[in-house]
Amino acid sequence: MRTVYLLSLLTGLLLSARPGHAQKKKNDKTLSVYVSRQHVKQKALPLHYAPEQLPEALKTLRKKYPDKDITVYFRGGTYYLQQPLVLTPEHTNGKGHTIFRPLDAAETVTLSGGQPLQLVWEPWKDGIYKAALDLPYDFDLLYINDEQQIRARYPNYDSSARHYNGSAADAISPARVKTWKHPQGGYVHALHSGEWGGYHYRITGVNPDYSLQLEGGYQNNRQMGMHDTHRFVENILEELDAAKEWYYDRAGKTLYYKPSSTLQLKKATVVAAHLPGIIELKGSADNPVQHITVRDIRFAHTAPTFMDTREPLLRSDWTIYRGGAVLLDGTRDCKIEGCTFSYNGGNAVFVSNYNRGAVISGCHIHHAGGSGISFVGNPDAVRSPLFEYNESQPLAAIDTVPGPATSHYPDSCIAYNNLIYRTGSIEKQTAGVQISMAMEITVSHNTIYDVPRAGINISEGTWGGHLIAYNDVFNTVLETGDHGAFNSWGRDRYWHPDRRHMDSLVAAHPWLIRLDAIKTNVLRNNRFRCDHGWDIDLDDGSSNYHIYNNVCLNGGLKLREGFYRTVENNIILNNSFHPHVWFANSHDIFRHNIVTATYKPIGIKYWGDEIDYNFFPEMSAIHPPTDKHSLAGDPMFTNPERGNYQVKTASAALTTGFRNFSMHDFGVVSPALQRIAKKAPLPVLQRQTGAAATLTNWEGAQIKNIETLGERSAAGLTSNNGVYVISAPPGLRHGIQSGDIILQLGNKPINNVADLIKASATDKTGKVKVLRNQVGIVLE
Repeated sequence: MRTVYLLSLLTGLLLSARPGHAQKKKNDKTLSVYVSRQHVKQKALPLHYAPEQLPEALKTLRKKYPDKDITVYFRGGTYYLQQPLVLTPEHTNGKGHTIFRPLDAAETVTLSGGQPLQLVWEPWKDGIYKAALDLPYDFDLLYINDEQQIRARYPNYDSSARHYNGSAADAISPARVKTWKHPQGGYVHALHSGEWGGYHYRITGVNPDYSLQLEGGYQNNRQMGMHDTHRFVENILEELDAAKEWYYDRAGKTLYYKPSSTLQLKKATVVAAHLPGIIELKGSADNPVQHITVRDIRFAHTAPTFMDTREPLLRSDWTIYRGGAVLLDGTRDCKIEGCTFSYNGGNAVFVSNYNRGAVISGCHIHHAGGSGISFVGNPDAVRSPLFEYNESQPLAAIDTVPGPATSHYPDSCIAYNNLIYRTGSIEKQTAGVQISMAMEITVSHNTIYDVPRAGINISEGTWGGHLIAYNDVFNTVLETGDHGAFNSWGRDRYWHPDRRHMDSLVAAHPWLIRLDAIKTNVLRNNRFRCDHGWDIDLDDGSSNYHIYNNVCLNGGLKLREGFYRTVENNIILNNSFHPHVWFANSHDIFRHNIVTATYKPIGIKYWGDEIDYNFFPEMSAIHPPTDKHSLAGDPMFTNPERGNYQVKTASAALTTGFRNFSMHDFGVVSPALQRIAKKAPLPVLQRQTGAAATLTNWEGAQIKNIETLGERSAAGLTSNNGVYVISAPPGLRHGIQSGDIILQLGNKPINNVADLIKASATDKTGKVKVLRNQVGIVLE
């Protein structure tokens, strides 16, 4: 039992924290509370509390002393909580601040969401041990000596595998299911068929044909089914065959585990994840929790929440769980400083609904099942909200008042100087920093890497004003696809999945564009790298952005359909600018950038307000009809091998309007975090001119194979199968149009141009299946 000791404030005495610690006077404005792992027999401490009694004790103290600061000191050690520490406005009324921190900076304080297990191990078979364990709940994570173990799974854990540390098409095949006696309670984890995040399913039974009965699959907001290959199954006893694997048979009250050859199992500390959250600050817009700071504390062992991740965000791919190891919900001026979040099953920090002035800074966040830091407002603050990608509404139904409807969203909050990596270890629809339904969020000087999806994600245009600056984001989109190191959407209230409809709508009513995106988002002075997507990816409808002074190390910069984006003074290495399906009168600007390959446009008829004054590697890379004043040549980078891409004074790039900016300010600033942060991999510079695509004439149409991630993304494809119609003449068979993706002719699937030419030689009248505006249709 961990025991809490509160100093009797009526006596005005203080426990001496360490030699030389001065006692405070009776009328001092600061009060001190002590949390200890062991009983302290001192008459000066007549009030003794168990950990779960701390909130009630603080409520009493705050009622007596509303304007005094209270510091809660934790002695070193691990505190296994039986329930979350929930702090409400009653704990923070008045002007006083409350600080939670270690008593001794040299000692580690861990608040654990886990439960220590007292086990008696005995050999079972094949190197596997078992122990009697009777818990009133199932658990999804097990830690031995503070190291996360592997739940029995197929295929076995492989640290080198890109997806899920190992995946297999036959993970749930009937042949494999036949080998399981009682798979109920097992889980299937799979990527979305388009690799847009993941799904999770609980096994509830087995059908006569040995297919599985499943519940779940609601974790992605664009329902398209699980991936055929990238899937694995866990929590199946028969799959327990590798070192560090475990399985808990709740019905049989037995824990099974296969230790490594070096582990002394009988002496090991064993912890099962229990609580999904550890500290919860819960107030409201009218009565917020105020002035709480949590400093230099480690949070660990929280339970996974992947089966509770089901609330959809606005027409993005996301669903969320509103919780984390630390939850801020209805707060003002609260801070999480210098804390460590390690080996948690869900989100690390979740800033939910109304919050003002929340600051998360100096934190070390790693090995989280969910996202690192999330700022997510309430849909009741959104006017005319829609939730699924294909939903739309007529103009007459749209609330046309600009901005939010309520104050129930994060505003003026900060994520600064945080080291975030290996998040999304369980859930794949995650980000290092996630922003949705929020305003004026500052994300600066963070280092983010080794994540399955985007490093920083903005889910829609509501309501902008975000500053994304001086971040170092790399090794991103490691397990998913069609995303970026920075990723955004802008599917706001006016947006329509049929871009032709939206094109006509905003042409007639351009004021619709800024009803939600009321403030400009600024991306500046960041360094981004993505090897499986774009470095900067502004997807469907992302609008009202100013992007400047960024270094894109590998994946280039993409702007899909949207408005009012100014991109200037960026350096794009080993790649280029990817404009996709722009609208007329987009008012987009791309100028004064150094671009090391020719543009990669898809579906472009209109080129915005200005695409000019850029610098290319050679004249053949310049893309007509744009860039009448752009130049080409050697940019003369100062020291690219060391990551310094400033240009020398003799560089012709300076005559196009490009201006040097600092190359030394990316990422975390605190020396302690800098020492342990991984360094971004720098590219070996290549000279790229971007050869023109090879087109084929088919019945007067210009067609080509799907060859690039950009083409796949623009069309909404889940694979590279199909034929892209670049241009179609009037009267082309069945009304095929420019921009269509031909998927089937008659009964024959069309995977490439050769398939189409062969099929059309014999089939002149058969139906044609195409993908148009990301929707499959059959043309008679």
